[in-house]
Amino acid sequence: MKKIFTILFSVILFSCSSGSDDDANAGGSGNNDISSATIWKGANTTFTKGGGDPTAQANQDRLTSNVWITRGTDGGQIYNVAKESAPDETNSPVGTMWAIGTIDQVQTLSFKKFRAAVGKPKNVVGKNLVMYLEVDNIYVSVKFLSWDQSKIGGFSYERSTK
Repeated sequence: MKKIFTILFSVILFSCSSGSDDDANAGGSGNNDISSATIWKGANTTFTKGGGDPTAQANQDRLTSNVWITRGTDGGQIYNVAKESAPDETNSPVGTMWAIGTIDQVQTLSFKKFRAAVGKPKNVVGKNLVMYLEVDNIYVSVKFLSWDQSKIGGFSYERSTK
């Protein structure tokens, strides 16, 4: 009986401690496994939203079919209009994770939700960031150029392309 208990305990202990690191790496500490990821290191493009309807295609940066970055006209933070109808301070933009740093540092960066990564969005201007598109498994270099303080929802950033 003691032998069976020891074997059972060992199996349970092993199964609990050998879980996947994928969740921790995507949103936690560095050492991300990027072997199967796509890293966009193409020429930079600039996206500008001066205000206006966030549901209009012209006011969205459509990176993939899953991620369309925009900002509402209430002065809030950016969000993914492909997956959400309004920003959520804790989770937006849904489907993305962010880190302060450069694309060349991607393996050692700590990815978090946008606000957790940058603090107050108005302070993001001029910082080098990397945005991870979770569903698409793509890393994109991003640098915000402006963040409108009025309630029109304007912002601009420069980002890498394919």
